[in-house]
Amino acid sequence: MNVPADLKYTKEHEWARVSGDEVTVGITDYAQGELGDIVYVELPEVGTEIAMDASFGTIEAVKAVNDLYAPLSGTVIAINDALEDAPDKVNTDPYGDGWMIKIKLSDPAEVDKLMDSDAYAALI
Repeated sequence: MNVPADLKYTKEHEWARVSGDEVTVGITDYAQGELGDIVYVELPEVGTEIAMDASFGTIEAVKAVNDLYAPLSGTVIAINDALEDAPDKVNTDPYGDGWMIKIKLSDPAEVDKLMDSDAYAALI
């Protein structure tokens, strides 16, 4: 199981790559494996305010539809438009080309509430 040490994680299986006050968000390798073949991803519009632990979109696989949960609060500053035509990028590269949204943090202290790679690996 791929659990990069430079990321933060949620119990709902989202990851966060924090760089200053900008955060890239996606789902973990474990999550994409559990879902199976991803066929559709619904993401919020740029400018949307999202709150930590609140749903920001959905991900649809052949066998299920699941909510996506924000690991941190902030404003959506970018979405991965490539997922519209190629949602399978989430399966093939969940920590790279399969990223979902980028947000501008509104509360940097929330980062301390996320799990590190060791804690996430223990969870799964």
